[in-house]
Amino acid sequence: MRWKRTIQLLDVHCEGEIGKVAIGGVPKIPGNTIAEQLDYINTKDDSLRRFLCLEPRASVLGSVNLLLPAKRPEADWGFVILQADQAHASSGSNSICVTTALLESGIVEMTEPETIVRLDTAAGVVTATATCRDGRCEKVKLSMVPCFVEQLDAEIDTPDWGRIRFDISYGGIFYALVDVAQIGTTIEKANARKLVDAGMMLKDLINKQIPVVHPEIPEISGVAYVMFRDVEPDGTVRTSTTMWPGRIDRSPCGTGNSANLAVLHARGKAKVGDSFLSRSIIGSQFEVGLSAETTVAGRPAIIPTITGRGWTFGLHQVSLDPFDPLAEGFAMTDTWGPEAGRIR
Repeated sequence: MRWKRTIQLLDVHCEGEIGKVAIGGVPKIPGNTIAEQLDYINTKDDSLRRFLCLEPRASVLGSVNLLLPAKRPEADWGFVILQADQAHASSGSNSICVTTALLESGIVEMTEPETIVRLDTAAGVVTATATCRDGRCEKVKLSMVPCFVEQLDAEIDTPDWGRIRFDISYGGIFYALVDVAQIGTTIEKANARKLVDAGMMLKDLINKQIPVVHPEIPEISGVAYVMFRDVEPDGTVRTSTTMWPGRIDRSPCGTGNSANLAVLHARGKAKVGDSFLSRSIIGSQFEVGLSAETTVAGRPAIIPTITGRGWTFGLHQVSLDPFDPLAEGFAMTDTWGPEAGRIR
């Protein structure tokens, strides 16, 4: 077979959210930093992302993590998160997937009872501490990048719910955090379509009205996701991160909870040493902790920790026939949602 490109993918999910890891055949991506490589994929050549994230070789579910040599000397490996809309800088669930893949595939030697893996991302170094036993990675605790609040109590007018209040916060990427009661629903599996439609509308409105750029990493800009939040009677934070073009994160969302923790800290509702559970729309859980205070470009910031579990469930190879007329990939609104109509 005369394949033009072949990439090996290790199938992994973290608390229900698929984060495949490209462990073989990854081409060289130009850039002196992971942030520059991210920018190259997003602004210069998105063919690899389309190849791995769109039909007929992929589906609407999950991400593909592009495993790359680390650029920072203190890191073990680097990675960029590929999704249907663009490449993204950081993700808690995907960091857990990558750590699990590195250890259980043998790319990084596993030591028991604990292995530390330092991941180079466009947002900075994420340190993963994996609890290991009998050759498997049982759980991963992430020390996330510095997170900070961009704007508390921002407001926009919407055609469906009137004036909506939200916070914009950075957890490795920018989030708009919305109390779910404002859109007249709850975070339950039966409401997934309503949550997604609301999230897509709000993201579009917010990005048109409120531009945001990381003060130290210009490659990270714009609100990437809208995360709906609620608090259950036992104090567990319930989350639902809506992802373009029209789906919900199955995990509790590591970067989203990091962004929300920065908001809680800014409001005086969380301090160093605090921890709580966050529960996803399917009931899976992360433990979220506040390990330290710091600053980013002179503004108050925190270092969150996210603890969750990853599981490998397959290994496969994706190849491209040089004569395939659908090499650029496609998405359909029947399964991907109405926003897929924007994909050329």
